[in-house]
Amino acid sequence: QVQFVESGGGLVQPGGSLILSCVASGISFSIRTMGWYRQAPGKQRELVVSVTSGSLTNYVKSVKGRFTISRYNAKNTVYLQMNSLQSEDTDVYYCNTALGGIVWGEGTLVTVSS
Repeated sequence: QVQFVESGGGLVQPGGSLILSCVASGISFSIRTMGWYRQAPGKQRELVVSVTSGSLTNYVKSVKGRFTISRYNAKNTVYLQMNSLQSEDTDVYYCNTALGGIVWGEGTLVTVSS
């Protein structure tokens, strides 16, 4: 069945870095555009970055230049390198296809705080 398992979140100081990972199963990963989403309590989930099967990327303005998405098709894994983290980046981060879907993982919590 479809499954997404996110990891790598944690507590980091402002200006710090984290690398998130997501392993997907049950989908044709190599041909799908994948994305990282984030969601704050009481807010809608937001797609912040995506990567196509050909590794073309797209970022929302708030993370451009600080976040980098990449993928490793052989392991059905998508990564998110997060640099220069700010308090506003504190959220639960999820991966999914860029179209989203019914099935979501548990996400991984990123907390940026001094």
